[in-house]
Amino acid sequence: MTDRTKTLKTEKIRELNDRFRKGDSGIPGQVLMTAGVQSLTDIDPQMRLGQVIEAVRSFDAFSEANDPYGEHDFGSLEILGEKLFWKIDCYAPDMLHGSEDPSDVTKTVRVLTIMIANEY
Repeated sequence: MTDRTKTLKTEKIRELNDRFRKGDSGIPGQVLMTAGVQSLTDIDPQMRLGQVIEAVRSFDAFSEANDPYGEHDFGSLEILGEKLFWKIDCYAPDMLHGSEDPSDVTKTVRVLTIMIANEY
């Protein structure tokens, strides 16, 4: 794979990850929240599920430190004093192994997991 091809694939993966994270239903995938995040939204009425989802969707603080490959597949944020992580994993359509080509929506199912930082 040439450097240019790799760059184009990375750009496509980043675009698809951003679209999926922001709620584009045309990108195959699912969103999961750990039990810790779910319990936070139960315990603290101010921390609503919608706030968590919106914070992940609007995240744009990507840097070399948290996005070394430029794919926008991880983020860290704070909501009401609680540090949360989110990450996107790309699986083959059978969900048994990683996608052979995350830049191809026909070969990839994305899973966005939202968790409390200490659950990582």
